Amino acid sequence: MDKIPMTRAGFTALEAELKILKSQERPAIIQAIAEARELGDLKENAEYHSAREKQGFIEGRIKELEGVISLAEVIDPTTLSGAVKFGATVKLVDEDTDEEKTWQIVGEHEANVEKGLLNIKSPIARALIGKEEGDSVEVRTPGGEKSYEILEIEYK
Repeated sequence: MDKIPMTRAGFTALEAELKILKSQERPAIIQAIAEARELGDLKENAEYHSAREKQGFIEGRIKELEGVISLAEVIDPTTLSGAVKFGATVKLVDEDTDEEKTWQIVGEHEANVEKGLLNIKSPIARALIGKEEGDSVEVRTPGGEKSYEILEIEYK
């Protein structure tokens, strides 16, 4: 299988989520199922069915996280420089609106647009890869064509 690129921060966050699921969430749901069983008839026991459903979600998420972590290739952006590549923090200006945005290009499992973490597979990230400061980039997004100028590239 292919390695999954991610930053150290993304890897650490996934490990922390996995630890919480295994050490807190899983035991709590097992306890909730045991308590719901004590209430009697399981066919009409909403608490039991709800707890079993949550248990399925937790177990699925644990398996997903274990798979991602086992394939993770942690990349330290501070060791990189030059043109835009994975881990770069890129400051852009929209050439139409003069709005500035700053994105860090990260792996798909750590991407979060609200936090400025852009999925490496997103249209904007793919368009930025290999470009230099001062370059103009045309991006086809779901909202239409956008033009950006790269103001700054940092690896932090």
